[in-house]
Amino acid sequence: MNDLYRLVDVMKRLRGKNGCPWDIEQTHETLKPYLLEEAYEVLNAIDMKDDKELMEELGDLLLQIVFHAQLAAEVGRFTIDDVARTIVKKLERRHPHVFGEVKVEGPEEVLKNWEKIKRDEGKRSTLDGIPKDLPALLKARRVQEKVKRVGFDWDTIDGAFEKLVEEINELKDAVEKRKMNDVEEEFGDMLFSIVNVSRFLAIDAEDSLRKTIHKFIKRFQYIEEKIKRSGKKSLEHHTLEELDILWEKVKDERKEM
Repeated sequence: MNDLYRLVDVMKRLRGKNGCPWDIEQTHETLKPYLLEEAYEVLNAIDMKDDKELMEELGDLLLQIVFHAQLAAEVGRFTIDDVARTIVKKLERRHPHVFGEVKVEGPEEVLKNWEKIKRDEGKRSTLDGIPKDLPALLKARRVQEKVKRVGFDWDTIDGAFEKLVEEINELKDAVEKRKMNDVEEEFGDMLFSIVNVSRFLAIDAEDSLRKTIHKFIKRFQYIEEKIKRSGKKSLEHHTLEELDILWEKVKDERKEM
């Protein structure tokens, strides 16, 4: 028996008679937070460039997939084999340039052909299939990538930049005129345009923002530690100007942060 099926059997035992009380009471709904958490743990391991950590986190994510398949198998809906069979068929169907006779020239043509195949499968809209609960920046990227495949896109990054400037000015105008009902909408338009620019730059906006947040946290915690070690007044008793000076010093001292 290979290790994948050993994992399936372990999951069956955990859910079976005399199994684990916690595992037995789980449902698809109760497991949703863990599925999301494990996916982010995988992302973190990739960012760390730690193969050992990545291997372990991929295992944790795989466990969630096996767990959900076991829940379905127990009530006769589908099994882990059905899950694997379905994705194999989908990959073969959507890669006729590999498993069939279709000829393509480069990745862009592959993506356009992918969208055509999905429409032939019964998708009513180019935007069908985008998970509604994706993080907003990632969802914006997916929407933009999909409409690009049918030609709805700027020719160059210049158009994306011009649109971003336009949206920034519209947001400023709404704020200045105190049109508060419009501010949220204009702010959203600006964020959508920022994601568009990031796409042209081949930067993942979600990933980029996550890294910036991580950098900010490290720098802020470093400032807290410096103030604590100095024995001077606590952080909240410093003025914004004093903290800004410390921030700039941290940037100079810790370029890697």
